[in-house]
Amino acid sequence: MTEPTTGLDEKTWTELREIAARYPQARSGLLPMLHLVQSVEGRITPEGIEACAEVLGISAAEVNGVATFYTMYKRKPVGDYHVGVCTNTLCAVMGGDLIFERLKDHLDVGNDETTEDAPGLKSITLEHVECNAACDYAPVMMVNWEFMDNQTPESAVRVVDDLRAGKEVHSTRGPRLCTWREAERVLAGFPDDRADEGPAAGPSSLVGLKIAREKGWTAPEGEK
Repeated sequence: MTEPTTGLDEKTWTELREIAARYPQARSGLLPMLHLVQSVEGRITPEGIEACAEVLGISAAEVNGVATFYTMYKRKPVGDYHVGVCTNTLCAVMGGDLIFERLKDHLDVGNDETTEDAPGLKSITLEHVECNAACDYAPVMMVNWEFMDNQTPESAVRVVDDLRAGKEVHSTRGPRLCTWREAERVLAGFPDDRADEGPAAGPSSLVGLKIAREKGWTAPEGEK
C-alpha cells in the first residue's frame, strides 16, 4: 500500500494499523485512532484524517464527520495541559463560573484558547465544559481528563501555576498529571502504567453503595 505523505512517521502509521486490527470491524477503531493522531500532532490535522481514512478504507469525509462531532477532538493546537472547568448547573452554583472567570483573567485567555508560549513555562488550554460527571465533588475541573475535585478559584490558580512551572501535580484522587499528548496516547489504548495510582471512584461517589450494604438493600431481580 502506498501511504500518502503526511507529518505522521512510520511508527504512527504502524500504530494506527495496530489499533484498527484490534476490532472485528476495523472502522470501530476510529475513535482511538483519532486520539493517537492528537497524541502525535497535538490536534486533528488534515493529514491525520487522511491517514485514518487510508488505514480504514473509508472516505476522509466520513472520518471528518466523526472528528467534528465529538468535542474531545480539537482542530486548534492544544497546550501542554488542557484544563476543563465544569460550568454546568450544580458546579456553576457551587462556584464553577467563578473559577472559570478567575482562570480566564489569570491566564489572559478566553474559552478554548491557549496561553502564549513563554520561556520556561508550560502552556495551558482553558475550556468550559458542560459536565465533568462528578457532581458529588462540585465544583470540579479536569486536567487532561483527570479530576480536580472541590476546587476554589484560589486552588484552581495554584494548579495552573504549578503546571506552568513544570512542577509535579497530582489529581485530587491520586494520579500524577501527564501532558495532553501523553493523555491522548493513553486514550488511544497505549497504557502509561499509571492506572493504579488512584481510585476509580472517590468516597462521596460510594456513599449510596455503603448505605445499601449496611441496610442489606439489593437491586430487584429481573424476570426469569
